[in-house]
Amino acid sequence: MGIYVVKEGDNVDQIALQTGVPVRILIYDNQIAYPYRLAVGQALFIRGWMTQERTPLYVSGYAYPYISNEVLKNTLPWLTAIYIFSYGFTMEGELVPPSKNEDWMIASARLMGVRPVLVLTPLGTDGHFNNNLVNVLVQNRSMQQKLLWALGSVMEEKGYGGLDIDFEYVQATDREAFAEFVEFATQVMNLFGYPVSVALAPKTSRDQPGLLYEGVDYKLLGAAANRAMLMTYEWGYTYGPPMAVAPIHMVRRVVEYALSEIPGEKISLGIPNYGYDWPLPYVKGTTKAQTLGTLEAIQLAIDHGVEIQFDETAKSPWFRYWQYGIQHEVWFEDVRSLKAKFDLVKETGLSGVGYWQLMRYFRANWLLLEEMFVTERAGS
Repeated sequence: MGIYVVKEGDNVDQIALQTGVPVRILIYDNQIAYPYRLAVGQALFIRGWMTQERTPLYVSGYAYPYISNEVLKNTLPWLTAIYIFSYGFTMEGELVPPSKNEDWMIASARLMGVRPVLVLTPLGTDGHFNNNLVNVLVQNRSMQQKLLWALGSVMEEKGYGGLDIDFEYVQATDREAFAEFVEFATQVMNLFGYPVSVALAPKTSRDQPGLLYEGVDYKLLGAAANRAMLMTYEWGYTYGPPMAVAPIHMVRRVVEYALSEIPGEKISLGIPNYGYDWPLPYVKGTTKAQTLGTLEAIQLAIDHGVEIQFDETAKSPWFRYWQYGIQHEVWFEDVRSLKAKFDLVKETGLSGVGYWQLMRYFRANWLLLEEMFVTERAGS
């Protein structure tokens, strides 16, 4: 297995010697910063240690137009499609473009043979999902026609290659109407060669209660769209108690339910490219976690001299540290947690993965993915 977990007393020279990987490669692959300190419990990717059949995979991820040019340049070679976040719309059915122009992202993607996908969201002026906007749209066919016409014009003009519909907190009363809108959008877009995907809240049963779930019908939406993206993350979230963002036993339950309603060849597994740092003790309604990336999390453990733990049930790394008299708990993703998700994709026959989001570059993720899969190329 191509993963090495750092032990007490290890250094990069010893690990390189033990694994047969040159020091410079070990440092590069794992983005180990000078002076090359390591945390006990840190998981390192070791290239060439895996021997398994590579299978085709549709690889996508969401990104905002303010992504750094360097991160985008490094990430695009690994992708089938990049989902550009996002266009909104008004109560009158008029499109609201992203706050920053995305033309440069579309051009960069096309240059690399990656499909740029327009993401449509019902985000209000406050930046939050507005289910009243969804309600107005899905109950009004003439508004849908106006919006789809505007989308088609923008997609053709800018060079987009597909549409992703990311509506969250859909009302239970709009459940069927939402699926009918996605079906209508797919029919229209497919006529012009644009595939349509839909993002799905992580359900584990058909009639799961909760504002996030009741308006989402896996069977209807899976049939309506060309692809479905499971948003299998945010169990651990900003205002919730400390826990893994995407615990594998919970992710598995979502996948198993999804497969009972949607063919595996249509499904992408959502993968978080982030973690959270919670101040303790956790107080509901008061505590707010800070988002951080894998490299930031590892650096925190190194700086505070703490050991990184690994929860075998969640298949997720975590640790605690003290700063300014306050204890913190951090949960994040590493190559072990990512491999658990990739293994699940292979085991269950899903056809894709989708990252939320691509604003940080964690090289070992992509190298691990490359050893297990062959990225499908969009070609347009």
